[in-house]
Amino acid sequence: MSYIDTLLEQKKATESQIQEAQSKIGTEGIDTLDVALVDAGVDPYALRDAKGAYFGIPTKNVDLKNITDEILKYIPIESAEHYHIVPIDMKDGILEVGMTDPDHTEASNALQFIASKEGFAFKIFLITSDDLSLVLKRYSGLTGEVGQALTDFDSIDGELAAASNEVGSQKNIATDQNKIVEDAPIIKIVAVILRHAIEGDASDIHIENSGEKVLVRFRVDGILHTSLVLPLNTYSGVIARIKILSKLRLDEKRKPQDGSFSTKIDGRKVDFRVSTFPAVYGEKIVIRILDSDQGVKALDSIGLSARNLSLVREALTKPYGLILITGPTGSGKSTTLYSMLNELDREKLNVVSLEDPVEYNIPMVNQSQVMPDIGYTFASGLRSILRQDPNIIMVGEIRDKETAQLAIQAALTGHLVLSTLHTNSAAGVVPRLIDMGVDPYLIGPTLILAMAQRLVRHTHPSARKEVPMLPVVAEQYEKYFADLPEQYKKDYPLPATIIDTVPSPESPTGTKGRVGVHEVFKIDRDMQSLILKTPSDSDIYKLARTKGFITMREDGFLKSLQGEIPMTEVFNLADDRD
Repeated sequence: MSYIDTLLEQKKATESQIQEAQSKIGTEGIDTLDVALVDAGVDPYALRDAKGAYFGIPTKNVDLKNITDEILKYIPIESAEHYHIVPIDMKDGILEVGMTDPDHTEASNALQFIASKEGFAFKIFLITSDDLSLVLKRYSGLTGEVGQALTDFDSIDGELAAASNEVGSQKNIATDQNKIVEDAPIIKIVAVILRHAIEGDASDIHIENSGEKVLVRFRVDGILHTSLVLPLNTYSGVIARIKILSKLRLDEKRKPQDGSFSTKIDGRKVDFRVSTFPAVYGEKIVIRILDSDQGVKALDSIGLSARNLSLVREALTKPYGLILITGPTGSGKSTTLYSMLNELDREKLNVVSLEDPVEYNIPMVNQSQVMPDIGYTFASGLRSILRQDPNIIMVGEIRDKETAQLAIQAALTGHLVLSTLHTNSAAGVVPRLIDMGVDPYLIGPTLILAMAQRLVRHTHPSARKEVPMLPVVAEQYEKYFADLPEQYKKDYPLPATIIDTVPSPESPTGTKGRVGVHEVFKIDRDMQSLILKTPSDSDIYKLARTKGFITMREDGFLKSLQGEIPMTEVFNLADDRD
């Protein structure tokens, strides 16, 4: 007995429908008996229920409201399309998977392999072919929308190529290329890429020509993912469209260009910074996304520990001096500077900033964009600011000796100056200033706070699981804090349990967004005396350590114990003691 007999017994199908279906197998668009039965008029839900009863597998109607982007990440689209298995819901930590053919051994093996690799439990349900198609369309998102635009583009591209061949003149070919750039498919492709990057919380978009295809990658939570692959014939159009939006020269392909543009997406303003870079197969474009609606973060929401937050707020109360934040590009230094400015009483104080670029607007702060092309640099702008009767000055970055000396002079003459440097650690701030030509006797009286930071992935609240303390974690604790004086070590006791990061229905990766890890020390009299001796990084560290200094890796380690970040993120943080 088979499920066909069940259909006949329940009078959900007739003998003639069965015979008609069997005769249609192999004809155009009909490759299985199930497809043929539905084509012959058999109700797809009756067919599903009959198969479920025969194979002993529960059936389910698909509710698209339960199928989120996070759930779809459990099964890659390639596997879903090839094996006809799709995630349809998550209940009690178990992924519900829909399939149309329970007798498909390869599909079952593939699902078992994926589940073992990604570490999730699953339960199989039978669904209809129509429901399968609906879920597969949910996957399409970016790919589907761009795919339709590509179909339109290929049609237009073919027509233009034919027209160019017939006419044969360079003038007409150039006109045709401009038409491609301005045509709706290219405009739609770029618009869809931008929208999906924003909806996916990407910080950057990378568009690059590999010689065989065009890769579109999104950086999400600090990690690049290939989100889209475009055919080569779209490359010049997409690059030109972005250049037009950014007001960059279309004919300049041999040297880098920088530009920007703004647009409204879903009713909110989003700014984009664009950088082009000449590469072997053509220009690479990187687009930084600045979502104005996210606004400036509060100082106590960027990940500062209680100790570090107290040191920063104490420094911000000083009437004059220099506060320096250090870290590589993309480590969140500008975000921290904005958060600091947001703490100040801007109503009673004249706050002026020099930035490159101005990323977010802060009320009651006079923000200025430097333009090196016309001679308006951080150094020249800083000279002008000093004639504006400022109380507080923010300099986006100290890049050279002249800017460093002007910032020191501003701090010496009664101004609070906030800025950034490129060094690997907070202890490296002083040696870096000395290398730039600032005299040690000027650094001691002006520098009041040195800070370094990195961004690490943040654990999703739903992905936190309490587990017993692991011996390897206890060993790491002893290793990290071995040289920390006992009076400070007691402030960081080793707990009996830790919070582990595990996949969850809301976050298959266990993470969402990023948070800062920091190291901060203030310049007291002992540190001022040490600076006069032109100290090394290790000299600075040893003195700061005696006063309770915690490194970035240790800050991250403590955050991981509390379940704020995954433990794996800690091992990615460098430590000058390694």
